[in-house]
Amino acid sequence: MKKKWALILGASSGFGGASAVELAKAGYSIFGIHLDRQATMPNVNKIIKKIEKEGQQAVFFNINAADHIKINDTLDEIKERFASDKESDKVHVLIHSLAFGTLKPYIGSSPSECITPAQMSMTLDVMAHSLVYWTQGLVFRNLLAERGRIFALTSAGSHTVIPNYGAVSAAKAALEAHIRQLTVELGHMKVACNAIMAGITDTPAGRKIPNFDKMLYSAEHKNPQKRLTTPEDVARAIVALCDEKCDWISGNVIGVDGGEYIVNYIGDKSSHK
Repeated sequence: MKKKWALILGASSGFGGASAVELAKAGYSIFGIHLDRQATMPNVNKIIKKIEKEGQQAVFFNINAADHIKINDTLDEIKERFASDKESDKVHVLIHSLAFGTLKPYIGSSPSECITPAQMSMTLDVMAHSLVYWTQGLVFRNLLAERGRIFALTSAGSHTVIPNYGAVSAAKAALEAHIRQLTVELGHMKVACNAIMAGITDTPAGRKIPNFDKMLYSAEHKNPQKRLTTPEDVARAIVALCDEKCDWISGNVIGVDGGEYIVNYIGDKSSHK
């Protein structure tokens, strides 16, 4: 098997962490981008150990993934690690799984309760626009492989309303738009780009959403399979879409939720187990 690399933005937990491990099982070494303090570093080290247990390399960078200087420095270091411009010395999979935004309402009883212009800009920059900047950096350095894959983690919040989720909702909508644009502009490289719309998943980022426990309850009880989506469900779908048989799947928003989104009711208590 030829050596392949995946670059994962948000690799320390949730969808990004699970995808790192599943891709390692499928033969990919991992460049992981994450932003963690000392308290959460043990989980990062667990993910690195799981990757290395599969016989793959794990090169992690603890940086702000939306900082343009850090983006360029990191990509320059990745370029230096590769010995040539061969396809084996390139990034074959890019995953955007960054979840850092402001959860404040647009309208409140006072200006201090409302989202500010700086918070709005930061949320969209981190959770949407950074995908474009990392992709540009890969292309300009000849690091993005022909027939590569780009995945962006979106949510139903891109087109539905959740309390205090306005800025994140806007970011997810922008992220899907960026995926469509990259699909066209990278078509000559045969790079397949897709947004992955996961079902409600119990992740560290999700727990920061107000009333998230109610969202979990609703999702579990309306899901046809009566369980929540897991990060591993999403990670396995991403690995499957990396197969060469899926080259022609591009420019889409792909649901990975066990049928959760198509159900708009919970049902009566007698149906709950």
